[in-house]
Amino acid sequence: MCCFTPVCVDLSTICCNLVHMTSSPAVQSLAALSIGAGTVLSGVPVVAGVQYAPVIRPGRVPAPDELSAEPDIAEADRAAEASRFTAAAAAVAQRLRDRAGHATGVASEVLAATAMLAQDRAWLGAAEKGIAQGAPAVRATTAAAAQFVDLFTQMGGLMAERVTDLLDIRDRVVAELNGLPEPGVPVPDVPSILCAEDLAPADTAGLDPTLILGLATTLGGPTSHTAIIARQLGIPCVVAIAGLSEVPVGAMVLVDGTRGTVTVSPDPAEATAAVEEAARVTAAMANWTGPGATADGHKVAILANVQDGAAARAATETPAEGVGLFRTELCFLSRDTEPSVDEQADIYSEVLQAFSGRKVVIRTLDAGSDKPLKFVGHPDEANPALGVRGIRITIGNPGLMERQLAAIAKAAERTGNSPWVMAPMVATAEEAKIFAAQVRAHGLTPGVMIEVPAAALLADRILEHVDFLSIGTNDLAQYTMAADRMSADLAALTDPWQPGVLALVAMAARAGAAVGKPVGVCGEAAADPLLACVLTGLGVTSLSAAAAAVNAVGTKLASVTLTQCRDAADAVLATASAAEARTAALKALE
Repeated sequence: MCCFTPVCVDLSTICCNLVHMTSSPAVQSLAALSIGAGTVLSGVPVVAGVQYAPVIRPGRVPAPDELSAEPDIAEADRAAEASRFTAAAAAVAQRLRDRAGHATGVASEVLAATAMLAQDRAWLGAAEKGIAQGAPAVRATTAAAAQFVDLFTQMGGLMAERVTDLLDIRDRVVAELNGLPEPGVPVPDVPSILCAEDLAPADTAGLDPTLILGLATTLGGPTSHTAIIARQLGIPCVVAIAGLSEVPVGAMVLVDGTRGTVTVSPDPAEATAAVEEAARVTAAMANWTGPGATADGHKVAILANVQDGAAARAATETPAEGVGLFRTELCFLSRDTEPSVDEQADIYSEVLQAFSGRKVVIRTLDAGSDKPLKFVGHPDEANPALGVRGIRITIGNPGLMERQLAAIAKAAERTGNSPWVMAPMVATAEEAKIFAAQVRAHGLTPGVMIEVPAAALLADRILEHVDFLSIGTNDLAQYTMAADRMSADLAALTDPWQPGVLALVAMAARAGAAVGKPVGVCGEAAADPLLACVLTGLGVTSLSAAAAAVNAVGTKLASVTLTQCRDAADAVLATASAAEARTAALKALE
């Protein structure tokens, strides 16, 4: 089935539109006049930290303006031109696959998904058709991309996010056809702050944190893959910043990923002092060795989110006490056919072995919507985000879950480490009951994800069937607030600090406490040290975050008492907005 239907777009949910580079002195001068020194731009804080450095921006290969003036290709030369286009698209895809092979975790998944898009038959076929009618390869590439850009834009929502992915692929193929370097983030001469409208998946996944000290984007939200990869790399990051496009290349800026601000041309001495203070705090975090607990000894397990064996081994270098979320999609998404039980068992064994004797929570396949599988036959859906995804895929593919559980059980037997297993997108107690029976039949411990508001509201009834809950705050925020988590316009709504979202977290935590069963958080909210304290106050028993966030979360939690956490939680639940919630938590905890 075509990957350009609402059903099977082969990409993780990530905005990836490249901003035009405006580096001429004239443009910079005009921009400098429109935004004064000391101007503070506000956005949504994503990754804590403070950095001060000059601005760089990504470049791109613009679509030619005079394509219609290009002469048509003679009929005798059209086959060769089609071959040239096919080779260019293949070269782009191969480079992305090579980079995916050298990356880990989210970065590897994003690069692999982008490589799949570069080889998608829908837009390749459209370009080849244009060439067959006489269009040169560059013109045909641009026209084919434009065809689907229009379609996706009209669809809106999640499909509109695919527009930026496609434009990135278009630019890379056009560059290859013209013999130009690939577009993307330039390698700066000095450590810099990367400012952009948003970032292409390949560019975000390939950032060097020693040269890119901070990220600031006009688009994106706190749960976009740009944000997730920034957390994985430990790069201070602020998204959804109005006015950022006016900041010129080369301007000195102070990015504060804790407060969610970008200060343009700040006082150098004050900026340097802010960076030094942040470095002092970071150094203190490096000394935290775990285990997770408040200052008065209340235990809260600090765990890591991983996606493969390499990420798990990297996480063992931190004080993480185990794995709170092992995303298993990576071994499925890049496949034309379902991986065998043995293939899956090999992958799962790597993670279980890395954390031998320690807790590992495996999430069963979370696909559908923006993460389609080629081999399951997704139905056409008007709104795939609310359609057949997560556990719902097993309705039409009953053997898929059984084979994955068999592979997990085989890996457990092989390594001697029996994991907990949870299902995504559970919405009813009946779904939980059926899943729990399947998991127990393999000798494993069952749990479910709380991502659907109905599951939070009925957490007490779901807990009659499973042994634990894990709250996925990314999707819980999206569904609670009825807001696409990738929409820059709605970033404030999908902020995990929204009191409505936290009220549902509190409800699930209370249900777990009532029956003595653990309730953890494995969404990106757990990576926010301040919010982690609030979650603890709400009754959450474990926090699972990107490995790069483990020390920060553990250090912050160790600096406050359980009473402070509970006071902060009560104060947050009494607020009416995400901004008020942050302020209330700061007051209670600091």
